[in-house]
Amino acid sequence: MPGPTRALEGLVLGKRPPSESFQQHTVFSIAEGTVRVQQRVPKKPTATHVPLDLFDEASFVLEGARDGGTTWFVKEVRLIHREPDLGRSYEALTAASQLAALVARNNVPEESRESVYALLKTVFTTLAAGGRPDVVYLKSLYCFARDEGYPLKQEWFPTLLASDRTAFAAVLNRPVAKQTSSAAEVASLQDQLERYLRGRTEVLLD
Repeated sequence: MPGPTRALEGLVLGKRPPSESFQQHTVFSIAEGTVRVQQRVPKKPTATHVPLDLFDEASFVLEGARDGGTTWFVKEVRLIHREPDLGRSYEALTAASQLAALVARNNVPEESRESVYALLKTVFTTLAAGGRPDVVYLKSLYCFARDEGYPLKQEWFPTLLASDRTAFAAVLNRPVAKQTSSAAEVASLQDQLERYLRGRTEVLLD
């Protein structure tokens, strides 16, 4: 007797090395947050098998375990969108992976999932188009923590030196294509933001 089924639409944020028969994906959805699903790996390529990659957006039909366990298996999958250019730059791939891992390890509350989902899609598209990875990640880290409800503008931003406040405002408000901040400035701002998040919030960075 088959297990229960449900539909899910989400972004692939993580993949574990495949076992002999299954590939495990970490999927983020607006409806349910982070979900781990198992996709059967065929012994030979088939026309119906859709191999998923990191950062893919896909629509799933999932089937639960017959014994009522918590494992969900991919019964059907349809690829909605893929960013094939994202993997052409190591730095872009690293920034996308950092954000994906950040979202996957944090329990995003229901009221924040839609904004986080939109943030992920924007970041993947921007990086694939050649946006500066360091700037994109810093902006996304700030937006993620802000959307989680932390008062960064009121509590963290005023603690910065005047020069850093000016530099961060430029990073945050200028389009990625018009960024002029140096790599050292961006790295320093990211370090300061991460130290605040580690010390004053429950955001899991590592």
